[in-house]
Amino acid sequence: MRTANLGNRLVLVHEDGVVDVEKASDGRFPSDPQGVFDRWEEFTAWARTPAARGAERLPLEERRLGAPVPRPRQVFAVALNYADHIEESALDTPARPAVFTKYPTSLAGPYDTVELPSATVDWEVELVAVIGVRAHRVRAEDAWKHVAGLTLGQDLSERRIQLQGPAPQFALGKSFPGFSPTGPVMVTPDEFADPDDLALGCAVDGETMQESRTGRMVFPLAEQIAWLSAVCPLLPGDLVFTGTPAGVGGARTPRRFLAPGEELHSWIDGIGALRNRLVTGPGYPDGPGA
Repeated sequence: MRTANLGNRLVLVHEDGVVDVEKASDGRFPSDPQGVFDRWEEFTAWARTPAARGAERLPLEERRLGAPVPRPRQVFAVALNYADHIEESALDTPARPAVFTKYPTSLAGPYDTVELPSATVDWEVELVAVIGVRAHRVRAEDAWKHVAGLTLGQDLSERRIQLQGPAPQFALGKSFPGFSPTGPVMVTPDEFADPDDLALGCAVDGETMQESRTGRMVFPLAEQIAWLSAVCPLLPGDLVFTGTPAGVGGARTPRRFLAPGEELHSWIDGIGALRNRLVTGPGYPDGPGA
Protein backbone atom coordinates (compact mmCIF):
# COMPACT_ATOMS: atom_id res chain seq x y z
CA MET A 1 0.00 0.00 0.00
CA ARG A 2 1.09 3.50 -0.84
CA THR A 3 -0.23 6.65 0.80
CA ALA A 4 0.42 10.29 -0.01
CA ASN A 5 -0.44 13.83 0.94
CA LEU A 6 -2.13 15.36 -2.10
CA GLY A 7 -3.03 18.99 -1.52
CA ASN A 8 -3.18 18.33 2.25
CA ARG A 9 -5.56 15.39 1.78
CA LEU A 10 -4.76 11.76 2.52
CA VAL A 11 -4.88 9.54 -0.57
CA LEU A 12 -4.17 5.93 -1.48
CA VAL A 13 -1.88 5.76 -4.50
CA HIS A 14 -2.53 3.20 -7.26
CA GLU A 15 -1.03 2.76 -10.71
CA ASP A 16 -4.17 4.22 -12.30
CA GLY A 17 -4.70 7.16 -9.94
CA VAL A 18 -5.40 8.00 -6.32
CA VAL A 19 -8.28 7.41 -3.92
CA ASP A 20 -9.37 10.22 -1.60
CA VAL A 21 -9.56 8.42 1.77
CA GLU A 22 -12.12 10.64 3.50
CA LYS A 23 -14.54 10.47 0.57
CA ALA A 24 -14.05 6.76 -0.11
CA SER A 25 -14.55 5.87 3.57
CA ASP A 26 -17.64 8.13 3.92
CA GLY A 27 -15.85 10.13 6.60
CA ARG A 28 -14.70 7.15 8.67
CA PHE A 29 -11.11 8.34 8.25
CA PRO A 30 -10.03 11.99 8.16
CA SER A 31 -8.67 13.91 5.22
CA ASP A 32 -5.69 14.98 7.36
CA PRO A 33 -2.67 12.84 6.34
CA GLN A 34 -1.31 12.98 9.91
CA GLY A 35 -4.56 11.86 11.53
CA VAL A 36 -4.51 8.31 10.18
CA PHE A 37 -1.49 7.11 12.18
CA ASP A 38 -3.31 6.95 15.51
CA ARG A 39 -5.68 4.44 13.82
CA TRP A 40 -3.12 2.76 11.61
CA GLU A 41 -4.17 -0.87 12.07
CA GLU A 42 -7.84 -0.02 11.54
CA PHE A 43 -6.95 2.02 8.48
CA THR A 44 -4.83 -0.67 6.84
CA ALA A 45 -7.60 -3.21 7.35
CA TRP A 46 -10.08 -0.88 5.63
CA ALA A 47 -7.66 -0.15 2.77
CA ARG A 48 -7.67 -3.86 1.87
CA THR A 49 -11.47 -4.06 1.56
CA PRO A 50 -13.20 -4.27 -1.86
CA ALA A 51 -14.88 -0.91 -1.17
CA ALA A 52 -11.53 0.83 -0.74
CA ARG A 53 -9.87 -0.97 -3.65
CA GLY A 54 -12.75 -0.21 -5.98
CA ALA A 55 -13.20 3.45 -5.01
CA GLU A 56 -13.20 6.24 -7.58
CA ARG A 57 -9.78 7.13 -8.94
CA LEU A 58 -8.60 10.71 -9.24
CA PRO A 59 -5.53 11.91 -11.19
CA LEU A 60 -2.23 12.09 -9.34
CA GLU A 61 -0.97 15.65 -9.69
CA GLU A 62 2.61 15.11 -8.54
CA ARG A 63 3.47 18.78 -8.05
CA ARG A 64 0.69 19.03 -5.43
CA LEU A 65 2.26 16.33 -3.25
CA GLY A 66 3.30 17.37 0.24
CA ALA A 67 5.22 15.62 2.98
CA PRO A 68 3.50 12.23 3.52
CA VAL A 69 3.76 12.76 7.29
CA PRO A 70 3.37 16.53 7.68
CA ARG A 71 3.26 16.99 11.48
CA PRO A 72 5.10 14.23 13.37
CA ARG A 73 5.41 14.70 17.10
CA GLN A 74 9.01 13.49 17.10
CA VAL A 75 11.69 13.35 14.39
CA PHE A 76 14.75 11.25 15.18
CA ALA A 77 17.87 10.85 13.06
CA VAL A 78 20.93 8.61 13.16
CA ALA A 79 24.43 9.82 12.28
CA LEU A 80 27.45 7.81 11.13
CA ASN A 81 25.44 4.80 9.98
CA TYR A 82 27.29 3.81 6.77
CA ALA A 83 30.91 2.65 6.93
CA ASP A 84 31.95 4.68 3.88
CA HIS A 85 30.45 7.87 5.33
CA ILE A 86 32.22 7.23 8.64
CA GLU A 87 35.48 6.83 6.72
CA GLU A 88 35.04 10.04 4.70
CA SER A 89 34.22 11.87 7.95
CA ALA A 90 37.47 10.57 9.54
CA LEU A 91 35.56 9.39 12.63
CA ASP A 92 35.30 6.15 14.58
CA THR A 93 32.37 3.76 14.17
CA PRO A 94 29.98 4.27 17.10
CA ALA A 95 29.24 1.30 19.38
CA ARG A 96 25.55 2.25 19.39
CA PRO A 97 23.42 4.37 17.02
CA ALA A 98 24.46 8.03 17.25
CA VAL A 99 21.15 9.84 17.63
CA PHE A 100 20.09 13.45 17.16
CA THR A 101 16.77 15.13 16.45
CA LYS A 102 15.36 17.32 13.73
CA TYR A 103 12.56 19.76 14.48
CA PRO A 104 9.22 19.12 12.75
CA THR A 105 9.12 22.69 11.41
CA SER A 106 11.96 21.67 9.03
CA LEU A 107 9.69 19.30 7.07
CA ALA A 108 8.97 20.00 3.40
CA GLY A 109 7.41 18.23 0.45
CA PRO A 110 9.00 16.40 -2.48
CA TYR A 111 8.79 19.36 -4.87
CA ASP A 112 9.09 22.25 -2.42
CA THR A 113 11.60 25.05 -2.92
CA VAL A 114 14.23 25.24 -0.17
CA GLU A 115 15.85 28.49 0.94
CA LEU A 116 19.58 28.35 1.60
CA PRO A 117 20.54 30.40 4.69
CA SER A 118 24.28 30.21 3.94
CA ALA A 119 26.87 29.00 1.45
CA THR A 120 27.65 25.87 3.54
CA VAL A 121 24.49 23.76 3.19
CA ASP A 122 25.14 20.07 2.49
CA TRP A 123 22.99 17.17 1.24
CA GLU A 124 22.36 13.79 2.92
CA VAL A 125 19.96 11.37 1.20
CA GLU A 126 18.26 8.98 3.65
CA LEU A 127 15.67 6.28 4.05
CA VAL A 128 13.02 7.49 6.50
CA ALA A 129 10.86 5.14 8.59
CA VAL A 130 7.36 6.09 9.76
CA ILE A 131 6.13 4.63 13.04
CA GLY A 132 2.63 3.15 12.90
CA VAL A 133 2.26 1.46 16.29
CA ARG A 134 3.61 2.89 19.56
CA ALA A 135 7.00 1.41 20.30
CA HIS A 136 8.51 1.42 23.78
CA ARG A 137 11.26 -0.96 24.87
CA VAL A 138 10.78 -3.20 21.85
CA ARG A 139 13.27 -5.84 20.78
CA ALA A 140 14.97 -5.57 17.40
CA GLU A 141 13.25 -8.76 16.22
CA ASP A 142 9.87 -7.12 16.87
CA ALA A 143 10.71 -3.66 15.56
CA TRP A 144 9.24 -3.99 12.05
CA LYS A 145 5.80 -4.66 13.59
CA HIS A 146 5.83 -1.01 14.67
CA VAL A 147 6.65 0.45 11.24
CA ALA A 148 3.79 1.89 9.16
CA GLY A 149 5.94 2.47 6.12
CA LEU A 150 9.04 3.87 4.49
CA THR A 151 9.63 7.11 2.67
CA LEU A 152 12.53 9.11 1.28
CA GLY A 153 14.15 12.12 2.90
CA GLN A 154 16.97 14.62 2.72
CA ASP A 155 18.73 15.58 5.95
CA LEU A 156 19.94 18.98 4.75
CA SER A 157 22.69 20.35 6.97
CA GLU A 158 24.08 23.83 7.56
CA ARG A 159 27.60 22.66 8.37
CA ARG A 160 28.93 25.71 10.22
CA ILE A 161 26.20 25.63 12.87
CA GLN A 162 26.15 21.84 12.98
CA LEU A 163 29.88 21.48 13.67
CA GLN A 164 30.84 24.65 15.53
CA GLY A 165 32.15 24.05 19.05
CA PRO A 166 32.64 23.54 21.82
CA ALA A 167 29.50 21.37 21.59
CA PRO A 168 28.22 20.50 18.07
CA GLN A 169 24.73 21.79 17.24
CA PHE A 170 23.39 18.91 15.11
CA ALA A 171 19.68 19.51 15.79
CA LEU A 172 19.89 23.23 15.11
CA GLY A 173 22.10 22.99 12.02
CA LYS A 174 19.74 20.47 10.45
CA SER A 175 16.42 22.15 11.22
CA PHE A 176 16.14 25.29 9.10
CA PRO A 177 12.76 25.55 7.31
CA GLY A 178 12.73 23.12 4.39
CA PHE A 179 15.74 21.13 5.63
CA SER A 180 13.76 17.86 5.83
CA PRO A 181 12.03 17.29 2.47
CA THR A 182 10.27 13.90 2.40
CA GLY A 183 8.11 11.90 0.01
CA PRO A 184 6.87 11.52 -2.58
CA VAL A 185 4.82 8.71 -0.98
CA MET A 186 4.92 6.40 2.02
CA VAL A 187 5.14 2.69 1.15
CA THR A 188 4.23 -0.14 3.53
CA PRO A 189 7.03 -2.67 4.17
CA ASP A 190 5.16 -5.56 2.52
CA GLU A 191 5.55 -3.83 -0.86
CA PHE A 192 9.31 -4.54 -0.91
CA ALA A 193 11.08 -7.82 -1.62
CA ASP A 194 13.55 -6.79 1.11
CA PRO A 195 12.81 -3.53 2.95
CA ASP A 196 16.28 -3.70 4.53
CA ASP A 197 18.10 -3.41 1.19
CA LEU A 198 17.01 -0.59 -1.10
CA ALA A 199 19.06 1.41 -3.61
CA LEU A 200 19.27 5.15 -2.86
CA GLY A 201 21.13 8.17 -4.12
CA CYS A 202 21.08 11.87 -4.93
CA ALA A 203 22.33 14.26 -7.58
CA VAL A 204 22.87 18.02 -7.79
CA ASP A 205 22.00 19.50 -11.17
CA GLY A 206 22.38 16.08 -12.77
CA GLU A 207 25.73 15.21 -11.16
CA THR A 208 25.43 12.10 -8.98
CA MET A 209 26.76 12.76 -5.49
CA GLN A 210 25.62 9.74 -3.47
CA GLU A 211 24.77 6.20 -4.52
CA SER A 212 24.47 3.22 -2.18
CA ARG A 213 22.11 0.64 -0.67
CA THR A 214 20.37 0.69 2.71
CA GLY A 215 21.63 -2.86 3.30
CA ARG A 216 25.03 -1.28 4.02
CA MET A 217 23.85 0.41 7.22
CA VAL A 218 25.98 -0.21 10.30
CA PHE A 219 22.79 -0.35 12.40
CA PRO A 220 19.77 -1.60 10.42
CA LEU A 221 16.40 0.02 11.04
CA ALA A 222 15.27 -2.66 13.52
CA GLU A 223 18.30 -2.00 15.71
CA GLN A 224 17.70 1.74 15.54
CA ILE A 225 14.10 1.34 16.69
CA ALA A 226 15.16 -0.95 19.54
CA TRP A 227 17.81 1.55 20.67
CA LEU A 228 15.56 4.60 20.43
CA SER A 229 12.56 2.92 22.06
CA ALA A 230 14.71 1.78 24.99
CA VAL A 231 14.75 5.46 25.98
CA CYS A 232 11.87 7.26 24.23
CA PRO A 233 8.43 5.91 23.39
CA LEU A 234 8.08 6.18 19.61
CA LEU A 235 4.61 7.45 18.75
CA PRO A 236 2.41 6.78 15.72
CA GLY A 237 3.44 9.14 12.96
CA ASP A 238 6.97 9.74 14.29
CA LEU A 239 9.84 9.76 11.78
CA VAL A 240 13.26 8.11 11.93
CA PHE A 241 15.90 9.36 9.46
CA THR A 242 18.20 6.34 9.24
CA GLY A 243 21.54 7.81 8.14
CA THR A 244 23.35 8.74 4.93
CA PRO A 245 26.03 7.02 2.83
CA ALA A 246 29.29 8.54 1.55
CA GLY A 247 29.36 11.40 -0.92
CA VAL A 248 28.42 14.45 1.14
CA GLY A 249 29.81 17.79 0.00
CA GLY A 250 31.66 18.68 3.18
CA ALA A 251 33.88 15.61 2.87
CA ARG A 252 34.97 16.35 -0.72
CA THR A 253 38.23 17.95 -1.82
CA PRO A 254 37.57 20.73 -2.54
CA ARG A 255 34.41 20.96 -0.47
CA ARG A 256 31.18 21.32 -2.47
CA PHE A 257 27.98 22.81 -1.08
CA LEU A 258 24.55 23.61 -2.47
CA ALA A 259 24.02 26.89 -4.34
CA PRO A 260 20.98 28.94 -5.32
CA GLY A 261 19.50 27.92 -8.65
CA GLU A 262 20.49 24.26 -8.35
CA GLU A 263 18.11 21.30 -8.12
CA LEU A 264 18.64 18.54 -5.58
CA HIS A 265 17.31 15.24 -6.96
CA SER A 266 17.05 12.34 -4.49
CA TRP A 267 15.71 8.82 -5.00
CA ILE A 268 15.07 5.43 -3.43
CA ASP A 269 14.03 2.45 -5.57
CA GLY A 270 10.45 1.44 -4.86
CA ILE A 271 9.56 4.78 -3.23
CA GLY A 272 10.28 7.48 -5.79
CA ALA A 273 12.11 10.78 -6.01
CA LEU A 274 12.37 14.27 -4.54
CA ARG A 275 13.15 17.27 -6.72
CA ASN A 276 13.86 20.33 -4.62
CA ARG A 277 14.85 23.65 -6.18
CA LEU A 278 17.27 25.73 -4.11
CA VAL A 279 16.99 29.51 -3.78
CA THR A 280 18.68 32.30 -1.88
CA GLY A 281 17.40 32.66 1.67
CA PRO A 282 17.75 35.49 4.22
CA GLY A 283 21.38 36.00 5.21
CA TYR A 284 22.90 34.08 2.31
CA PRO A 285 25.89 33.63 1.95
CA ASP A 286 26.91 34.86 5.43
CA GLY A 287 24.04 33.53 7.45
CA PRO A 288 23.96 32.16 11.00
CA GLY A 289 27.24 30.67 12.10
CA ALA A 290 29.35 32.91 9.88
